[in-house]
Amino acid sequence: CGCCAGVCVRNCIEVKETALVFDDNCNNCGICVDACPLAALEMEEE
Repeated sequence: CGCCAGVCVRNCIEVKETALVFDDNCNNCGICVDACPLAALEMEEE
């Protein structure tokens, strides 16, 4: 739906037709995870 892309302060999320693309500037801040109305995102484990 793109809600996550709208809250990303670093503008790291590109909304494609069937996927989200996170660029290399993502610092795993988690704002997008909290903003997702479907709870479809989760933090990547390192």
